[in-house]
Amino acid sequence: MSNKTIIFIPGKNPKPPAEAHTALLKRTLLEGVKRANPDLFEAFDKDLDFRLIAWNLLYYDVEKDPGRDLLWIDNLINIHGPSDEDIKQANSWHKKLIRLSYNIADLLPQLLLLMPREIRENAEGLKRYFQNSDNVACKIRALLKQAIIEAQEQGHQILLIGHSMGSVIAYDTLWELSHEVRHPARVDLLTLGSPLGMRYVQRRLQGYQHTGRQRYPVNIRTWSNLSSVGDVVAVDRHFHDDFAEMLELGVIEKIEDHCEGIYNYFHNEQGLNCHRSYGYLVNPAVGSLIADWWRAH
Repeated sequence: MSNKTIIFIPGKNPKPPAEAHTALLKRTLLEGVKRANPDLFEAFDKDLDFRLIAWNLLYYDVEKDPGRDLLWIDNLINIHGPSDEDIKQANSWHKKLIRLSYNIADLLPQLLLLMPREIRENAEGLKRYFQNSDNVACKIRALLKQAIIEAQEQGHQILLIGHSMGSVIAYDTLWELSHEVRHPARVDLLTLGSPLGMRYVQRRLQGYQHTGRQRYPVNIRTWSNLSSVGDVVAVDRHFHDDFAEMLELGVIEKIEDHCEGIYNYFHNEQGLNCHRSYGYLVNPAVGSLIADWWRAH
């Protein structure tokens, strides 16, 4: 048995029941590792300890029918790269316009009500978390804290994978473990399609009001950030500069951005979705980062 644990924190919106969601995520993650490193796959598949932080039911009080994604994941598994049309759509003027709108809303929040519905809904989804309505943010972070502490007490190396809003939850939880709980656990962090580059988000993160080491989590060993072309949630896709002070303070070994020429080619009934977690996990660019972490630890 391996002493490695992967903990996945999903993004916003209702998800399938935890058991079904775990199976779907594992299927795409395993496929991504297989595509990136087929020689490692057998041992990885045998020893994978994958744990899901199923926070979405707590937040939305509703679950999604897993059958709605199953057909599209079947299709995704049988596709080994983006089509010419996928690349065209990911680089379309429409995507660029939405990204520009996000940047404007990030700089001038007072204009948020004038933004497209998708942008307003994303901001509203984060608002309840940041305001900790009904103590929901604390309850969500408690789930992740428990999983990290359990894995650490079992002597496991830990890779946290935070997709979208899940990356915000991961960051805040790690800050609390660093400075409030003062727990010794250290992790490696992989963020996918993350909004952590947005000023709106950064100003609301745990620790933002502090300075120096107190401002940041000090329990992240390495941080890899990956975003796909056309993913409008990842507005600022470069974290090495946004969080450079972590490197200067020596609280983290490295921060790497992977955001050039990577395509998320997940499709559903609404067409191409450059942001979905399944599309990220099946991508060999993500699979390679996970495989490299597995071999190094």
